[in-house]
Amino acid sequence: MNLYDRFIFPRLLDLSMSSSALARYRQTVLEEVEGKVLEVGFGTGLNLSYYPKTIQKIVAVDPNLTMKQLAQKRIDRSPIQVEFCQLSGESLPMEDNCFDSVVCTWTLCSIPQVEVALREIYRVLNSDGRFFFVEHGLSPDRDVQVWQNRLNPIQKRLGAGCNLNRNITRLIEEANFKIEEIEREYIENTPKFLGYFYRGVARKG
Repeated sequence: MNLYDRFIFPRLLDLSMSSSALARYRQTVLEEVEGKVLEVGFGTGLNLSYYPKTIQKIVAVDPNLTMKQLAQKRIDRSPIQVEFCQLSGESLPMEDNCFDSVVCTWTLCSIPQVEVALREIYRVLNSDGRFFFVEHGLSPDRDVQVWQNRLNPIQKRLGAGCNLNRNITRLIEEANFKIEEIEREYIENTPKFLGYFYRGVARKG
């Protein structure tokens, strides 16, 4: 991990992802999270204030320690206990079937081996558990896709590995999840190549 990805990008991410427009997505996707929770891609803790009050503990995974340092004030203010693990989503040391809910928000775009990470999420989620996600990714519009593919190499550099053109629905289904709910739309006031969002809930297939 280079100096930009380790120190500068986390601060830029915290600023860009703190908008009220994105808060609506966080609130909607997290309102039904329950039980023992794993959040993959914890980032700077922006989801914390949107979890239900019944959640007692979150196991938070992120490979970037600077993210945790930036999140610390939110962790200190939260009534939820947070166990932070500096880990990659592709290799989770947790036991099989040990979480009731797994959460990913704007994370699957950036994990290098995203298929491996989704298999790990599937493995640690219990048989009745649910996978909650909000992601940006591949637009269904061909003209937008052209620009997503053209700009993806630049985005990966500036966004610490973030991809514009991942088909989130297909990736989740190919990991053997059954998608129960999904909404796909362009977010307002955002360029279409960057702002096509997937929000949903999936279970083990």
